[in-house]
Amino acid sequence: MKKTLFSFFTLALSITALAQESFLDPTDARDLPSMIRVMVEYIEVPLPELTKLLAEPRVSTNDNDLRNEIGKLVENKIAKQADTQFVLCRSGETAKTEGILEYISPSEYDPPSPPRNIIANNTTHEAITFSKHLATPTIPTAWDTRPLGSTLEIQPQIDGNRFLVNLLFAPELVEHVHNKIWAEWYGAQGEAHTKRSLFFVNRMTTGLTVVNGQYCLVGTNSMPGENGTADYQRKLLLFLRADIITPGL
Repeated sequence: MKKTLFSFFTLALSITALAQESFLDPTDARDLPSMIRVMVEYIEVPLPELTKLLAEPRVSTNDNDLRNEIGKLVENKIAKQADTQFVLCRSGETAKTEGILEYISPSEYDPPSPPRNIIANNTTHEAITFSKHLATPTIPTAWDTRPLGSTLEIQPQIDGNRFLVNLLFAPELVEHVHNKIWAEWYGAQGEAHTKRSLFFVNRMTTGLTVVNGQYCLVGTNSMPGENGTADYQRKLLLFLRADIITPGL
């Protein structure tokens, strides 16, 4: 009886091994379902260094050599890795990944009452300063929610020969710069200024065709400076790589 059970157990293991082997080593992987893994890298590079790297014209979307050179700059602390986004989905479907903070700030205000003794000239677009004798300050009446952080939305499609990936994608980085004072109010109880939030956005929306497993430099943006405006001497490079993944292989 024990010998019979042992033989049956051995046969079951052999059948399972053969089934796994036939799935893991198919004769034609094109018959298996596939997914696409998309990675976007943000790397900050000084403008002079970028100019040197791009001095020679690029003749294809294969930017593996350029990514290697940028990697050396990162190791030498000349360039800096700003962020990396990564998402996996099936061919032809839309996927989105977010790493955000929901930042809430006032978007509309009731004016101060009564509005008299305006000192500053509004035509100069500078902050407006009201008299200390105003009865009430400005009061927020509406609020906006703005996502801060990184967002990546993709819609990839595997080409018929499984060598190319057609891709629509929209990466985005949003950061809060500071709050700008649009009007000032001073009263016996203290200060109550009208403020609006300012944001710096790095955004790109495009469609492209890339080679499976190869890096592609999609584009560049400028980084924010200390005062929140664009610093054109600091460039943010967007590298993309799309890998066709077959489950089980």
